[in-house]
Amino acid sequence: MNEYIELFSKTYTNYANYLWKTIKTPFTEGDFNFFYFVIIISLVVWGLELLAPWRKEQKAFRKDFWLDGFYMFFNFFIFNLLLYIALSSVTVEFLNNLLAPLGYEGGHLIDLSNLHWGLQLFLFFIIADFVQWCVHVMLHHVPFLWKIHKVHHSVKEMGFAAHMRYHFGETFVYNSIKYISLSMIFGFQLELAFIVYASAVAIGHLNHANLGWDYGPLKYIFNNPKMHIWHHAKELPKEHPYGMNYGISLSIWDYIFRTNYIPYDGRDIEIGFNDDEKYPKGFFQQLIAPFQKEK
Repeated sequence: MNEYIELFSKTYTNYANYLWKTIKTPFTEGDFNFFYFVIIISLVVWGLELLAPWRKEQKAFRKDFWLDGFYMFFNFFIFNLLLYIALSSVTVEFLNNLLAPLGYEGGHLIDLSNLHWGLQLFLFFIIADFVQWCVHVMLHHVPFLWKIHKVHHSVKEMGFAAHMRYHFGETFVYNSIKYISLSMIFGFQLELAFIVYASAVAIGHLNHANLGWDYGPLKYIFNNPKMHIWHHAKELPKEHPYGMNYGISLSIWDYIFRTNYIPYDGRDIEIGFNDDEKYPKGFFQQLIAPFQKEK
């Protein structure tokens, strides 16, 4: 037990020091500053919304703009600092110790780390996105996971920061499955994970932005605002009772598995879910909502 407590404390301290360093020194040579990357990409996409808004009547500071902004910093940084990074390091160590009697000594079932970095990056991006697509489908089909995912679907006016309105419980679900599938099964260089993660953040911001883009023929490969708005549609079609357009960065999985649905230009459709007018509006109320009995 002391081993895990010490690891928790050490990891917490290291991440706190790392986060403070990234805030204090924006341009550290050789390091990717994720904190300022989030700020910059958010300002860029917000600027695009202001220059070419799809829903022209939507205000620059739309409904819940500041709430979603807080979610962004909470989910990316505050939650990591308070609990997640330290807890995940302890969980990984515990999992390794649990599997050790079965002969697992760390490492990967399929080691791809020796491939050319470009091929690794391509495979990592494809595999990670498919894994996340599968998890997203689970979030809509498993009742308790849907209660957690409802926080994200409580958005009533779409904008770039709506991308980051999600319950911290999703972090445990997504990252646990990604760790098993990407780290324990496949071996990828850590640097590639940062590139893929940063790319997913940028694409996710664009998918939720007030932009009327679909990327032309590339819409069958990449997720886009005109497709993703239908994922948030309040009224679901009979053929997709649990939802549709589950793509994270790529739309191709929805076209392959026939969960795609774009019946017409969805610029003015109502988004949300049934009885969302009764859903809690504040941050802390939304955090506890999945664990409360629905009325």
